[in-house]
Amino acid sequence: MSSTLATSVHSELVIKKSRFIGCVQPVSDRAGAQAVVDALWKEHPGARHVCWALMAGGQSAAVDDGEPGGTAGRPMLEVLRHQDLEGVLATVVRYFGGVKLGAGGLVRAYTDAVAQALVGATKVPLQRMRPLRCTVPYALEGLVRRELSAAGAALGEVRHGAQVEFDFSLADQAATAFVARLSDTGQGRIGWFLVEA
Repeated sequence: MSSTLATSVHSELVIKKSRFIGCVQPVSDRAGAQAVVDALWKEHPGARHVCWALMAGGQSAAVDDGEPGGTAGRPMLEVLRHQDLEGVLATVVRYFGGVKLGAGGLVRAYTDAVAQALVGATKVPLQRMRPLRCTVPYALEGLVRRELSAAGAALGEVRHGAQVEFDFSLADQAATAFVARLSDTGQGRIGWFLVEA
């Protein structure tokens, strides 16, 4: 099962006078990752590179930021993939020390900066969410809203027509019991739709 991180964790390496400041943190999408990278440039205006890798499903990315192609972002992404992480951004700020490391040395430095940060990281298992949809009479709308809130469901769209239609998602392992309980509480007045994940 994939995991994400509870909080951000930092590491720092000095290799042949170059300083590598690594960080791993939870970030869910590319826009969030870009905001973190932009903030790092403001925080470290004297840095030569801010390389990063994002493991976030279809929004994953690997950026070398001026380092030779494939020596920074891709190796960092592989560390995240090897650890089975999702929704995680790895960044490494490099202050160049005047000594070139070569392609192999760069791969090791960027990989080690991320791996060292991950040593101190707390992993949190990701819950697989199941999308659900139900329709209820208006008289049951308040009850369903309370039940969804109590179950920790992520409420999506609510449509008001002849009846009230709720789109929501719930942790996969809790969904079956929740549907059964809500159906019993609604005494057969709740209709369920099959929703493709």
